[in-house]
Amino acid sequence: MNFLSDTTAPAHPAVLTGLIDANVGYALSYGNDALTAKLKQRLGEAFETEVELVLTTSGTASNALALSVLCPPHGMILCHNEAHIHRDERGAPEFFTGGGKLLPLGGKHAKIDTMELTDALAQWPQDFVHAPPPRALSISNLNESGCAYSQNELHALTGHAKAKGMGVHFDGARFANALVSSGETAAAMSWQSGADILCLGATKNGALGAEAIILFGDARAKLPELQVRQKRSGHMGPKTRYIAAQLMAWLEGDLWLELAGTANKAAADVSNILRKAGADIIHPVDGNEVFARLDDALSNRMQESGVGFYQWPDGSARFVASWSTSDEEIRDFERVVAG
Repeated sequence: MNFLSDTTAPAHPAVLTGLIDANVGYALSYGNDALTAKLKQRLGEAFETEVELVLTTSGTASNALALSVLCPPHGMILCHNEAHIHRDERGAPEFFTGGGKLLPLGGKHAKIDTMELTDALAQWPQDFVHAPPPRALSISNLNESGCAYSQNELHALTGHAKAKGMGVHFDGARFANALVSSGETAAAMSWQSGADILCLGATKNGALGAEAIILFGDARAKLPELQVRQKRSGHMGPKTRYIAAQLMAWLEGDLWLELAGTANKAAADVSNILRKAGADIIHPVDGNEVFARLDDALSNRMQESGVGFYQWPDGSARFVASWSTSDEEIRDFERVVAG
């Protein structure tokens, strides 16, 4: 009954098979191999547009690299106060941009409030020499409270940013979970909603360690600069075919969406079980994360029974389901919660 994080889950067998299949003969280094080229084509099909991409093995590296080509050292990145880039990346965006400032914004359930964004853009003009100008907007979907933005919500936010000439970055560490929850297409929830760059994460959804920085539209011209920064920061893997192999297997037959659907359903089951026990579910469950306020008796009983969950800084308990969360684990969890 491990609900600590989806990063604790094993890799899916199909991903491991993909690695074995790729482990034959020689291949060009640093992303110049045939499998990475094939992945680029496959992602273009999935997102219904031409793309450029860079592959990494961690979401932090992906986010920081992506933001470094959207925001100069003297600029500012706007994000939610709960954003991973603000709370959980040890200043990596500031480090990779060479000094770019993060401006955290408010909004319920870790969603950026549109009025907060418009107020911030009014208070921080692009042409005031004494203040850092807003140059990028970063949106997490799923976000850090397990909630999904709708296409309309994304348009409202990115529209304001685009009107100010800002670049838009989507943190998609759990993008597949958001897609399954919304029922929208990958295109609709990315470039069609204003994203210039999407950091697509597979690591939390069945991969060993595979992330893709995907550039859309005019942002594709930033590929050379992104590659330079990737190399200089030590994140240009020489054997990139093994990252590409994971992602190819993950995308094959829409496995990525199937795995996300399994995780989302398990989270919904966890949420329903906790509600029946009287726990307060504090955020909408739009994906594979559940945040609940537990009484001491229930919390202690779960911990004594070996249920793994994470104590969130606000005092709530976070439960994260994964593609490998089994029906047996859900039944055992229900038994423990019921007492």
